[in-house]
Amino acid sequence: MLAVIINPKSGKSFFRAQRLYLWRLMRSHGVPFVYRVTKYAAHATEEARELVEQGYRRILVLGGDGTLSEVINGIMEAKISDEERKKVAVGLMPRGTGNDWGRYWGLDKHYQRSLQRFFHSQDTPVDVGCITYLRNGEEHRRWFINSLGFGIDSLTCVNAEKLKPYIGSHHVNYFFGLLKALLHLKPIPMSLSVDGPVMVRSKLYHMSIGNGPFSGGGIRQNPTADPRDGVLNGIFVEKPTFRQVMQALPRLFDGRLNDLPFIHTFQGTDFRLDTKAHLLFEADGITENIMGPCRVSCHPHAFSFVGTPV
Repeated sequence: MLAVIINPKSGKSFFRAQRLYLWRLMRSHGVPFVYRVTKYAAHATEEARELVEQGYRRILVLGGDGTLSEVINGIMEAKISDEERKKVAVGLMPRGTGNDWGRYWGLDKHYQRSLQRFFHSQDTPVDVGCITYLRNGEEHRRWFINSLGFGIDSLTCVNAEKLKPYIGSHHVNYFFGLLKALLHLKPIPMSLSVDGPVMVRSKLYHMSIGNGPFSGGGIRQNPTADPRDGVLNGIFVEKPTFRQVMQALPRLFDGRLNDLPFIHTFQGTDFRLDTKAHLLFEADGITENIMGPCRVSCHPHAFSFVGTPV
């Protein structure tokens, strides 16, 4: 059986038409299904965890990157074996603002096309990332499917969320959120270790760790990132000059950002961020405040995604 998890607040336009089309499509394919509608933050995590523990192995998400991320956290937290988890396949009908994960797979807000691809695409094993940190002496984890960001990245997400009532749910939010973040961010001292050795010891202005190549509504921060290759890609940026910022802005969407000499690039499976400072991070667009240090790891082929990269 198929389980469908719906976020009705994500991309509100045409929601009724999309849902009715999906019901008709599933009935025409003779697919038995159950569905759950989210009602509050992290509800999708609870529903996904429960569904997977009940034996559901195919989940279709109607929502944005944040809803998909919550579902992934539910799958990874479910009390099942790793072998059973590998049998879980997740599909997506994008309804959010950024649609960065769907962009890699050729899925967009053309819901009919996205749903047809769900029913006619193969399952592809994909990696998942995890950030581990301490809070009140206890270890906490947050899983991410697309990207993890610090500094400018996380502050941009906060700003973009605040701009939604004025601009609407559109990727333009991220651009204006970025401009505001550039004016207000204060770098923090940090050292970054990649698979053991320290790679950078400096003040962190911006860092993105990508499982997929896109973030922030189509920005190609990690253009060679591939969620199937068992490693995570990343960039680390120290405090840039005004001239360097101006050099970077035209390159945000064309994949040439990493050619700039002041941007450190890295790739690996295990990263440690050593700092005693307060950290704001975003995982697939969902922000959280923590105190350092923290660790980021890659878990290869944790489950499958229904689709083929374009």
